[in-house]
Amino acid sequence: MITIYHLGLSQSDRIVWLMEELGLPYDLQWFDRGDDFLAQDDYHALHPTATSPTIRDGDLVLTESNAIVEYISHRHGEGKLSVAPEDDKYAEYMYWMQLNHNLQSAFFAKMAAGDQADENSSMIKTMNSRQRRYYSHLNNQLASNAFIIGDSLTCADIMAMFPITMLSGMTGIDLADYPNIQAYVERVSARPAYQKAMAIAGPSAQRPE
Repeated sequence: MITIYHLGLSQSDRIVWLMEELGLPYDLQWFDRGDDFLAQDDYHALHPTATSPTIRDGDLVLTESNAIVEYISHRHGEGKLSVAPEDDKYAEYMYWMQLNHNLQSAFFAKMAAGDQADENSSMIKTMNSRQRRYYSHLNNQLASNAFIIGDSLTCADIMAMFPITMLSGMTGIDLADYPNIQAYVERVSARPAYQKAMAIAGPSAQRPE
């Protein structure tokens, strides 16, 4: 059975969602953040990078969301939520699997700049421009697709929901400006597996007693 080491308020909620979509059993172990909002020593002991998500499957301890969702999908989920290399949409799938990192790069750049960042600085202008391009591109992608890669949920959606829902407002993005993305979020949020995962490990979830 896969163990998910869940750091409160983190990207590991997507792994819980993935497991619920695939109907796979898992053991969820909850780790609290410290007063500085960083992972504490018990989480650092799991893996040298101390990043979230982290999973264990037998002797394997694995980090990095992209690696984890593809590993679970192929090793335990018969590839149901992945796109195979021989599929015509494989390159498109691989592209959208990177959306999480691209949106987060803008978020962390702005966070590093701090509250006093000059909106006219070249870095902030570059990050804002990059954000708008990605959101516009995704909005166009969803104009004729129920999900990011066509009519079926894939790991690309598992990867995308966290930055879209958690980081958009924090980086000044109003989803009302992107109606196809907004409708997509509402569609995905209505899925029973997503709702269960968010109740267990989402941003407002509490450590079980």
